[in-house]
Amino acid sequence: MNLPLVARGKVREVYDAGSGRLLLVASDRISAYDHVLPTPIPDKGRVLTALSVWWFGQLTPVLDSFGAAHHLVSASDVPAEVAGRAMLVRRLSMLPVECVARGYLSGSGTVEYARTGAIRDVALPAGLVEGSQLPEPVFTPSTKAELGEHDEAIDFAAVEAAVGADRAAELRELTLALYRRGAEIAREAGIILADTKFEFGLDGDGRLTLGDEVLTPDSSRFWPALTWSPGDAQPSYDKQYVRDWLTASGWDRVSPPPELPADVVEATRERYVTAYEQLTGTTFR
Repeated sequence: MNLPLVARGKVREVYDAGSGRLLLVASDRISAYDHVLPTPIPDKGRVLTALSVWWFGQLTPVLDSFGAAHHLVSASDVPAEVAGRAMLVRRLSMLPVECVARGYLSGSGTVEYARTGAIRDVALPAGLVEGSQLPEPVFTPSTKAELGEHDEAIDFAAVEAAVGADRAAELRELTLALYRRGAEIAREAGIILADTKFEFGLDGDGRLTLGDEVLTPDSSRFWPALTWSPGDAQPSYDKQYVRDWLTASGWDRVSPPPELPADVVEATRERYVTAYEQLTGTTFR
C-alpha cells in the first residue's frame, strides 16, 4: 500500500490518503494494561471496523442535533489489501481529551469509588458495588496518553483548561447524549453498554466531529443483559476476558506480556463477533 504512514497506535495504523483525508487501518492486535500483546485475535480488525461503521450510522441523528458530525467518508473506497478493516475518514484536529461516559460502575471507576465515594469530581451515591447501575450516566474524562503510557482520569476543570469552558460543556453534553442513545440501542439487542469512550476533533470548518472508532469491544464494556448481577465482575463481550486471563496468569504488567493460549484467543474472538452480531442483527462474514 503506497500511502505515507502518519501514525502507528496500539491497534491501528493511520495513513495519509491526501485531500484532507486519512486511512485508518485496524489490525488484529490487542492491547491490555497499556501493553500490546504478542498474540493477535483473528478477525478483530474487521469486527472493529464493521461495528464502528454501523454505529456511525446509528448515531448520526444525535450528532446532527448538536450540529456535529462524524469523520467517516467510506469503508468501501479503500485499498484492496486492507478491505474490510479500513476506513477512509476526514482529517481532524483532535481534541486532547478522552470523553468517557459511564452508566454503570466498573473497572477503575469501582476502585476510585471505593476509595473516595466519587470518580474524580463526580460524586456518587453510597452503597454502590461493582456492576451497579448509576442513577444517571456520568462524564468522567481522561487524558489521551501516548503509546505505552496510561490514560489518567481528570476532573471537569481540567477539560475546561484544555479546550475552554464552552467546548468542555459541549463535549460533556454530546458524550452523554451519544452514550444514552448507544445504551438504548444496545439494550434493545440484549446488551448493557456499561461504559465507553469517544474521541472528538474539529474539521476544517471548526465543526465538532466524532472520530476514531466508536462503541466497539475495544472502547466499551458490553455485558449480556440477561446475566447482569451487581456485586461481582460481569460476563462481557469485550477484552475484559483477556485482562482477567492476564491477571490470573500472574503477569506483573511490567515485563513483556505472555502469549495468549489458543483457547483464550478463540474465546476472545467469539466475544467480539457476538457483540457485532447481537448489536447489528447481522451475521459476521
